Amino acid sequence: QAHLAGSLAISLGGRFAEQAGSLIPPDRDIVLVGSPEQVAEATVRLARIGFDRVVGSLPEVEAVLATHPDRATRLSRLTASELEERRDELGDRIQLVDVRNPGEVESGPVDGAVNLPLARLRDRLDELARDEPVVLFCAGGARSAVAITLLRSAGFADVSDLVGGFSAWSDASAAAPSS
Repeated sequence: QAHLAGSLAISLGGRFAEQAGSLIPPDRDIVLVGSPEQVAEATVRLARIGFDRVVGSLPEVEAVLATHPDRATRLSRLTASELEERRDELGDRIQLVDVRNPGEVESGPVDGAVNLPLARLRDRLDELARDEPVVLFCAGGARSAVAITLLRSAGFADVSDLVGGFSAWSDASAAAPSS
């Protein structure tokens, strides 16, 4: 629903170390958000990949956001039908970004999408126009949810992700009536 403005929302439950290692510059100080147990686990997992600059933690982010709503950023999430409406409305102005790996894209490309894999996204942000709308998607929605926070923290204003990712897009396309 929302996250701390300027932060990256990388889930501890997924490919945390891999995503953190590819999205966070290694010389950056890190403040972790979560319970003491989650912070301890994240600190160990980051240290295993050489990230030892954890300088603090924020265990009660909900309380901070409740008392300082100006520090919250709401995420924009689109369904497949909402994305289709935006594409109809904006045409070529919308930047559709596929953050899946190249092998995944080969098995199911999306017309008009540019492939910027999540692991390389931080290094390729200059390939996107910051003043144009961006919609991100991956296979199921987890990686694009991380990517949206990366783009937001990098100053992109109009950024959304596709709920359910390519799977939802593919299902909606298959269900659409043929012309």
